Amino acid sequence: MSRVGNLPVSMPKGVDINFTKGNLVTVKGPKGSLSEQIDPDITIKMVDGEMTFARPTDQNRHKALHGLSRALVNNMIVGVTDGFTKTLELVGVGYRVTNTGNLLEIIVGYSHPIYFYVPEEIKVETKSEKGSNPMIILSSMDKQLLGQVAAKIRAYRKPEPYKGKGIKYSTEILRRKAGKTSGKK
Repeated sequence: MSRVGNLPVSMPKGVDINFTKGNLVTVKGPKGSLSEQIDPDITIKMVDGEMTFARPTDQNRHKALHGLSRALVNNMIVGVTDGFTKTLELVGVGYRVTNTGNLLEIIVGYSHPIYFYVPEEIKVETKSEKGSNPMIILSSMDKQLLGQVAAKIRAYRKPEPYKGKGIKYSTEILRRKAGKTSGKK
């Protein structure tokens, strides 16, 4: 029994949802429009302003698609109403970041700066205040694209476990390792 798949998705005011017979779900809201192709085996029903999802059998594939389909549609609804935000933090001496429009210039200890173009669907902002680490703030209505871009930026310099230097998510907790112990007797 899928706990996520059985939950109904409520419809907030100002959101319009259309789905075709081939399960192409289109969500329109104040921030824009998103569409996603849901597997045709999953049936979608609208009852009293709530969407419900049902699967045809209890096969593992259908169980997995049941919860996934509901989560994708719910993320689209949240995205077009509120939007999503991810914050990346650059930890390290001399690490800097600046943006010109959607072009990021990242300096993280290599011999050259890294230039990364953020897609138009994502709004990017950088903060560099004295006494705190530089930050990259990404916001978008598409959760999947936002997570993919944030992971790609983080991959340029993943945080290392000894000093914690690198690009990390602001909510990420790093497991630190103890360094060498000098125990000569």
